[in-house]
Amino acid sequence: MRDAAAIVLSLAATLAVYAVARAFQRRIGSVVLHPVLVSIVVLIVALRMLGIQYEDYDRGGRVLTFLLGPAVVALGLPLFRQMEEIGRKRSAVLLTLVAGSAAGALTATVAAALLGAPDEVIRSLIPRSVTTPIAIGIAGRVGGLAALSAAVSILTGVLGAVIGPPLLRALGINSRTAFGLALGAAAHGVGTARAAEEGDAEAASAGLAIGLMGVFTAVLAPLVVVVLLRIGWLE
Repeated sequence: MRDAAAIVLSLAATLAVYAVARAFQRRIGSVVLHPVLVSIVVLIVALRMLGIQYEDYDRGGRVLTFLLGPAVVALGLPLFRQMEEIGRKRSAVLLTLVAGSAAGALTATVAAALLGAPDEVIRSLIPRSVTTPIAIGIAGRVGGLAALSAAVSILTGVLGAVIGPPLLRALGINSRTAFGLALGAAAHGVGTARAAEEGDAEAASAGLAIGLMGVFTAVLAPLVVVVLLRIGWLE
């Protein structure tokens, strides 16, 4: 009974904080106050102040984690609706996502290597641009730290969802497909949720980007390790 109450309480607290953060962002109109980012900060502070262990809080969080599966599957609907449009651009889409996978894997790792980061940190940054479950799996394959890869993946997603839309508009990106691909590739799950707010075309291309970025990054990650070993940036 106590466990059930803890699950309901943590779940209700998470949903309440997110709902308030979302309403606050809409009222203020600031892209910086993304509800996911605000919710993370508020919940971390609350857990620390109340002395609640993350393991206890996560009992309710697992319910939301389970619902991620159906949510991802639901992205198939806008993708199905936009399949003809995306199919006409398949070569450009594939080339874009391969380049995005390579850029995502190399930018952070090269910067970390140049700054003298430990090997495990460098390896953990390789899958930073893929969704968290895939990032954890890739980190295990290339000798990284799963927890660090997960944290970096979440942070990348939140920052991408906050910065991405205004940056893309400032750059004059008018293609709805390109808009969605950019958010899905750079900010995976959180970016796709943000893209879905724009429309079906953006949601479809962002959902496609999540899946293909995961596949391409999983293939490229061992090659990135080999390259970094060859040039002496990994031991």
